[in-house]
Amino acid sequence: VQLQASGGGLVQPGGSLRLSCAASGFPSDDYIIAWYRQAPGKEREGVSCYRSTDGRIYYPRTVKGRFTASADNAKSMLYLQMNSLKPEDTAVYYCALRTKYHGSTCPLHIDYWGKGTQVTVSS
Repeated sequence: VQLQASGGGLVQPGGSLRLSCAASGFPSDDYIIAWYRQAPGKEREGVSCYRSTDGRIYYPRTVKGRFTASADNAKSMLYLQMNSLKPEDTAVYYCALRTKYHGSTCPLHIDYWGKGTQVTVSS
């Protein structure tokens, strides 16, 4: 499995950013493909989790309505469009894969992590 996130950077509050993840080598058709973030001193948080079995995407309350995940299967790419960004969105963002998980929220355990990309929201 290969997961490579990119697209992070510095953005002003209220701005937008789109992250990309090149994903390949999935070991199963039953999986969660997700974006997680981790800020210094804070717990890791799943910000979008796509469930392959039914196509549902879970967003936590902290980002719902502002973040949108999408995919281009032909290019094996996963995207995270982030709008109305806030300083508290500052974190390292990772794309991640978990197989055979059927919960309704983002899983606590992840099988595969990609290298992260830093997002900084600051004026």
